[in-house]
Amino acid sequence: MTDYEKSVLLSLARRAVVAAASGEQLPDLPEDDICRMPGGAFVTLKTDGRLRGCIGHFTGTGTLGSTVIAMAREAAVSDPRFIPVSPEEVDDLTIEISVLSPMERILAEDVVPGKHGLYIRQGSRAGTLLPQVALEEGWSREAFLSHTCMKAGLSPDAYTRSGTEIFAYTAEVFSENKKKEKRLK
Repeated sequence: MTDYEKSVLLSLARRAVVAAASGEQLPDLPEDDICRMPGGAFVTLKTDGRLRGCIGHFTGTGTLGSTVIAMAREAAVSDPRFIPVSPEEVDDLTIEISVLSPMERILAEDVVPGKHGLYIRQGSRAGTLLPQVALEEGWSREAFLSHTCMKAGLSPDAYTRSGTEIFAYTAEVFSENKKKEKRLK
């Protein structure tokens, strides 16, 4: 993606977060080509580097632009781990977008932390962690697999058991540059 395309998606996500936090109507989809492409994405909200919300959709909700709008809204007001973002918090949030590749089955020994995101499923339980999480936490392959299993509500070693499916995907990850924004104001 170009810097311009990333800025379009980040601006769209920010407008969706502002609208969701204020109870206003979500923004219209811009005419930019990037917004009309198909694709899945996660939108992550952080305050001072700490997670404040993160919701995504692997295949998207139509176009990439509509997915970013929907996931930004969900991350702001529907992540069950957090109370909804208030209008007063919005300026302190940093928005990160992860545009996802399609998922593919992978063997545990082929997982590369920092390159792959993981989706692990066993029966009705499933969980995912984005590629950047392993890097941020400094996890080894085994730790990344174990933490993804635990996020799915499974035992840490479930990835070694029969009946557990492991999928990998990659992501183009980009975020707002809050320092740059503050200098421009």
